[in-house]
Amino acid sequence: MTDLDALRRMLFRPFDHGALHLANRVVMAPMTRWMSPDNVPGPDVAAYYRRRAENGVGLIITEGTFVAHPGAGDSDRIPNFHGEAALAGWKAVVDGVHEAGGAIMPQLWHVGLVAQPKEGEARGTLTPHQVGPSGLAGGLGIRPYPDGRPMTGADMEAVAAGFVESALAAQRLGFDGVELHGAHGYIFDQFFWDETNRREDGYGGPLANRARFAAEVIRAIKQATGPGFPLVLRISQWKQHDYRARLATTPAMLEELLLPLVDAGVDLFHCSQRRFWEPEFEGSPMNLAGWAKAITGRPSIAVGSIGLEVDFLSTMLSPQASRPGHLDELAGMMERGDFDLAAVGRALLVDPAWARKIERGEIDALIPYTPEALGTLS
Repeated sequence: MTDLDALRRMLFRPFDHGALHLANRVVMAPMTRWMSPDNVPGPDVAAYYRRRAENGVGLIITEGTFVAHPGAGDSDRIPNFHGEAALAGWKAVVDGVHEAGGAIMPQLWHVGLVAQPKEGEARGTLTPHQVGPSGLAGGLGIRPYPDGRPMTGADMEAVAAGFVESALAAQRLGFDGVELHGAHGYIFDQFFWDETNRREDGYGGPLANRARFAAEVIRAIKQATGPGFPLVLRISQWKQHDYRARLATTPAMLEELLLPLVDAGVDLFHCSQRRFWEPEFEGSPMNLAGWAKAITGRPSIAVGSIGLEVDFLSTMLSPQASRPGHLDELAGMMERGDFDLAAVGRALLVDPAWARKIERGEIDALIPYTPEALGTLS
């Protein structure tokens, strides 16, 4: 039986760090919905996010949004974070969340070379703007994505400018900060990962060098928005096309990667694992978020099957519902101080009132997750 008192004590405390002030420690994890036609979030998207804020989520991190660069995205159903129409849609989103008492950040995203073909295009179709550090997509030797061309200095400047433009737009619209997607094999992670970064200049080789491009973008955003505008960086070891991948096999390697990013201005690390309860390195019970906090001194967000029995892949392969699970582990790890915030994905997708039900102790009322929830915007 779940220790509800411990869980509520850990999750429903205020969180304050710099300019970020949250009513509690529950975060809505970013989840791509493919429900923004022509890359514009509509009133249904605004209502979707507002429902989570009305039901007690402390911080919402939106689905990934494409930054202002022509190679950033690969779908016309995923929202942009640039352009008049898309930004008008996002203004309605942020206003609705704030009216409901929540906080919200957009996740700024560039897919790099793991772009899917758009509707009507053959697999392997790349535009001249779709680039990666070394032109390599990576992944298990069975490459589901086409390789492209290595980035030039001009490419890096253009991508960085796109992130800065979108971050400034978020600040102008009244968002509470921004998150950069640096995980799961996307553009920054392509620099971090030695399989996709074979550069022989100052952006390749040692982990500190592989962190350089992300650090330059972070620093440019901080200079443009001012140091008080919160910036979160999402990181992961695994990639969407290679679950076995690892950026760091020791804490020392993780430190080499993270410290340049802290120096550049990261305020919080959002650490993605498939199963948050699993230790990251031998000899310690801490997960990736725990290690990121211990190494950098920055607060961290844990994410990865929080609130459910099984991980994402398992739920996609099985028609059976995933019931609530691992809540005692969540409370215990937070009580130990491993990480500061808990990002809930699929459990919040299927049940907008997840946070409110946990706060009230209504565990039996939680809605089990099934893959059919992906097709709704409830």
